[in-house]
Amino acid sequence: MNRRAFMQGVAGTLAATALGTRGSAGAEPAKPAGRRPNIVVILADDMGFSDLGCYGSEIQTPNLDGLAAQGLRFTQAYSAARCCPSRAALLTGLYPHQAGMGDMVGTAKKPRPAGPYQGYLNRQCVTIAEMLRTAGYRTYMSGKWHVGEAPEYWPRKRGFDRYFGLISGASSYFGIREEERKTRIMACDDTRFVPEGDHFYMTDAFTDHAVQYLEEHGRSETPFFLYLAYTAPHWPLHAWPEDIERYKGSYRIGWDALREQRYRRQLDLGIINPKWPLSPRDEEVPPWDSVENKDDWDLRMAVYAAMISRMDRGIGRVLETLHKLGADENTLVLFMSDNGGCHERIDQRNLNKPGAKPGERDSFVAYERPWATASNTPFRLFKHWVHEGGIASPLIARWPGRIRETGALTHQVSHITDILPTCLDLAGIEYPASFEGNAITPLAGKSLLPVLEGKTREAHQRLFWEHEKNKAVREGQWKLVATARGQWELYDLEADRTELHDLAKQQPEKAAALLQAWEDWARRIGVQMAGQET
Repeated sequence: MNRRAFMQGVAGTLAATALGTRGSAGAEPAKPAGRRPNIVVILADDMGFSDLGCYGSEIQTPNLDGLAAQGLRFTQAYSAARCCPSRAALLTGLYPHQAGMGDMVGTAKKPRPAGPYQGYLNRQCVTIAEMLRTAGYRTYMSGKWHVGEAPEYWPRKRGFDRYFGLISGASSYFGIREEERKTRIMACDDTRFVPEGDHFYMTDAFTDHAVQYLEEHGRSETPFFLYLAYTAPHWPLHAWPEDIERYKGSYRIGWDALREQRYRRQLDLGIINPKWPLSPRDEEVPPWDSVENKDDWDLRMAVYAAMISRMDRGIGRVLETLHKLGADENTLVLFMSDNGGCHERIDQRNLNKPGAKPGERDSFVAYERPWATASNTPFRLFKHWVHEGGIASPLIARWPGRIRETGALTHQVSHITDILPTCLDLAGIEYPASFEGNAITPLAGKSLLPVLEGKTREAHQRLFWEHEKNKAVREGQWKLVATARGQWELYDLEADRTELHDLAKQQPEKAAALLQAWEDWARRIGVQMAGQET
């Protein structure tokens, strides 16, 4: 499907689903309202670069495709490689280490020394909610927090007026089981919450509370900020049977054919450059033709697709609520993922009951490395690594009052740290040097507002990554990257974004200069070098 056909198809879908669109893609948007805009930030969890229809997928995502048709898609947006670091960077506009989340969240059983890897947000950062609330915004969050598990670090202690969601990490979608109660934490505002009954499903609950907060806010002249952080499609693979049935059997074509199909769609949509070949199948992934248990693998991907579809329908409900409240014209909606598709194979026998199939409430499995390879088409490697497969994210922005070239793509580079400065820019707030008596670390991110308005913004001089010794720096078209145990590799992303041709030996001076820049950054923000682990 080419770009024109895609946009025509989306326009038809929007009309059929009545999502509150005012005019088709390309129509002149309404003039922005005189008051400060509302802001909705939606984050998916462990969703790959190619998993949305508008980024090349076969998965049915009409609401997110509709956002793309009415707004702007970024082709070079980056996360921070994993759940906790990305969430910290989004909320604070800082590199994760600067906010205290250089690695994973800390727990009461395993407290960590204060500093870049302490495992909860420090007081040398401010969150979007804290800043927007100083400007009179109402602030709401529904979803996964994962940047501080102790009650003193929960969302309402970091600027949110209302909160419902999962404080900790991965959890059953059908409620927190008895076996999980010591490790999984949910909350409603400041109170522990334990889901009950047969009708609870995590994705739906997050949507329900997001809609509830919007409806309670109503048509107030006070602007609002909503952060909707889904766990979908993070493992375990759990979905409603009717959603699974829609995809069951679709993935017997296998991951090799699926990657080829998505790659061709991405080319047609203009998401990727024809100069970039599809990366080879991951060396640890077998050819589909050699796989014996094809029904099981098909079911796993069908459940994964069902989880994304359910999230998309929830987003549709949020968009419809904005329209009913008359707020959609003056609301910026941003959607992205916290990292690339997840390769992890989980082995939790106490949670995965014998005989349970993927998708069922008694199962606890992942879609693993083979399907993650397809999710991250056309790139290589996965969540946790900082090659493109681990950090490239879809990013969609819709703002009817200001984004005028609807349905367009932008190839300007962005980073998850750019979300906070964008929100402050829209609200007319200066980033502070101090907050509540604490000195605040200077911003790493840069506002996306010029990009949203169709302008060329001043690019980041460099972008940096470090996660569990995987490391990278990007400067313009050049990227220096290494796995935890690997050698530094140099890529010209303009010619080779799928990272297939290492130029480190051909361009030693460029590699050395980028390495020096990365080491200077790492020392400045407190990255643990090899041998420094505590």
